[in-house]
Amino acid sequence: MPLFSSRLTSETEIELFSISAELARLAGWAALDVGRHGTAFYHFDRALSWSRQADDTDLSCYILATMALLATLRDCPATALDMTQGSVEAGGSRVSARVLAFTRLIEARAHARVGDARSASAALAASERMLERASRQGEAPRWIDFLTHPRLASDAAEVYRDLGNPRACLAWNRQATAMATDTFTRSVGMQEAIVATAHLQNGDLDESLKLGHRSIDVLRVVKSSRARGYVRDLGAALEPHCNMRPVRAFLSRARRDLGVRD
Repeated sequence: MPLFSSRLTSETEIELFSISAELARLAGWAALDVGRHGTAFYHFDRALSWSRQADDTDLSCYILATMALLATLRDCPATALDMTQGSVEAGGSRVSARVLAFTRLIEARAHARVGDARSASAALAASERMLERASRQGEAPRWIDFLTHPRLASDAAEVYRDLGNPRACLAWNRQATAMATDTFTRSVGMQEAIVATAHLQNGDLDESLKLGHRSIDVLRVVKSSRARGYVRDLGAALEPHCNMRPVRAFLSRARRDLGVRD
C-alpha cells in the first residue's frame, strides 16, 4: 500500500500526530458524555501528548481546557482552574482568540462551582471580549467554530445557575439562539433543565416543572449520563417541595423515563 511503502517525512509525522490528537479528543468527549470519566481522561491525556508533539498550540490549549471541564464536572474545580491557567500560559500569544475564549469560559464555570461570583463574572467577560476579537480577526481552527455568542450565552446561563443568580441566568438564556430539537437534542434537553432550575431559584415552581417535563420529553431518546445529570440536579433542587403532588409526579417520571435516581 502507498501509505506503508512511502517515506515518513517530518511533515507527515506532524500531520499524523495532529490527526491522532483530534481522534483521541473526540473519543474523550464520547466517554465523558456517557459518564466514563476515567476513560475520558485517558483519551484527553493522549490527545494532549500528541497535540504537543504536533506543536499545535491551539489544539493543546483547547484539550487542556476540555480536561478542565472534565475536572469541573467531577467536582474538582480547583484542579480545573489550575488547568485553565496552564493552558493559557503554555500557549502564550500563539493561541487564537476563539480558543482563548473557550478557555476563559471553562474558567468561569469552575469559579461558579466554588461560588466565586466575582471571578466567574470576570472570566466570562474576558471570554466575551476574546470572542468579539475572534469575530473581527476571522482566523481560528475549524473545530472551534461551534463557539459563537449564542453558545457562550448558553454556558453563561449555567454559570449563573450554579451561582444561584436566576435573574442573570434567565437574561443570558434569552441571548442563546433557540436550537432545533431534532439536531441538538442533548443540548436542548440540558438547557431546559438548567432554565427550569433557575425558575425554581426564582420561586416559580410551575414554570420550573413545565420546563423540567419538557427536558424529560427531549432526553428520553438520548443516551447521555451527562445530560441526565442535569435532570438529576433539578430533582435535587426540587426535594424541599417533594410533599407536593406535582413535584412527586415529576420525580417519579424522571426515575421511570430517564432512570434518574435521587
